[in-house]
Amino acid sequence: MLTSKSFFELGNFEHKEVFAEGYVWETLKNLSAYMDDFSYHKLRGEELLYGQPLPETLVYVDGLLISSQGLKIEYGDAAKGQLAVYQNDKKIDGASVIMAGVVVGGPEINLGKGVLVESGAMLKTPIIIGDCTEIRQGAYIRGYCLAGKRCVIGHTTEVKKTIFLDDAKAGHFAYLGDSILGNDVNLGAGTKMANLRFTAGEVPIRTVDGLIATGLRKLGAILADGVQTGCNSVTNPGTLLGKKSMLMPNTT
Repeated sequence: MLTSKSFFELGNFEHKEVFAEGYVWETLKNLSAYMDDFSYHKLRGEELLYGQPLPETLVYVDGLLISSQGLKIEYGDAAKGQLAVYQNDKKIDGASVIMAGVVVGGPEINLGKGVLVESGAMLKTPIIIGDCTEIRQGAYIRGYCLAGKRCVIGHTTEVKKTIFLDDAKAGHFAYLGDSILGNDVNLGAGTKMANLRFTAGEVPIRTVDGLIATGLRKLGAILADGVQTGCNSVTNPGTLLGKKSMLMPNTT
């Protein structure tokens, strides 16, 4: 019952190899090794500066970052495939955009096609971002984060060691630590996923048959496909929510 297959439909997920056999939270133990061994495209280009705000907006296409000067950018909803870049009125297929003011922590970032990274985002590596994902203004990605296609990492949202399956969205003021969001999960504004107990020791999972040891000192929440959380909801460490569950606003 508590396996990855009981929480997620993984058939179309590009990185399904990261998911472990056995208990679903075992996947988080695999994440660092999977991302350390991943073959990154690695951002490169003369205009790219690591560790400081980008002085100009850059366009990523065919594995290379180029200046946006002379290009036309239509800042549509990236998660709906509406981001568009034109050169001489011809659309550049698959172009992604990293806006001025973004801080890129290193080269181990894999960007898909049609990705938008808005000004003020902080990207610590390693990071994998799937096609048509939107990273909004002020987002803080602390590394070892893997997002699928059409995801949203929202305004002033902090993410650490977390997996977003396709179409998962944390649009506004969220915290996600050591967590997994399933396909089509949507977090209401201000959702917080705590990952560390007040008292020392590993985070257990509570079940009707008693506690299950996880071996993890940090474990946030695992939300199955289709889960929705209301605004200002909070999950305690080791929370598991089954498919299409709803967490009401202001609920712990």
